[in-house]
Amino acid sequence: MAARRARHTTAHPDWRRHFRRSLALGFGALAVMLGIGILGYRFIVGQEWSLALLNASMILSGMGPIGDIAGVGARVFASAYALFSGLVFVGVCGVLLAPWAHLFLHRFHADLDEAA
Repeated sequence: MAARRARHTTAHPDWRRHFRRSLALGFGALAVMLGIGILGYRFIVGQEWSLALLNASMILSGMGPIGDIAGVGARVFASAYALFSGLVFVGVCGVLLAPWAHLFLHRFHADLDEAA
């Protein structure tokens, strides 16, 4: 029993592997969303690359766009990107917190890994 409890720490290789996998998945999802935003602001909205990067970063972080957006298609893209990136941001937060939540549950002996 003590050996099973010892494996549920941040020093255990399985937990570290799970944490690294969560980091890679979370930051990968953010990178994809940032890329979609940059390309959308560049080619749909018509902004220069640096402004497209700024707007995509600001929307993805929840701060809001910089400057006015002209045109119906550009506004539809900006609106869809803002809604979708907000959902992705919340999902990434969940992915990044999952290893910690799993460790927390094991502290209270809520072993969800084993079948009943």
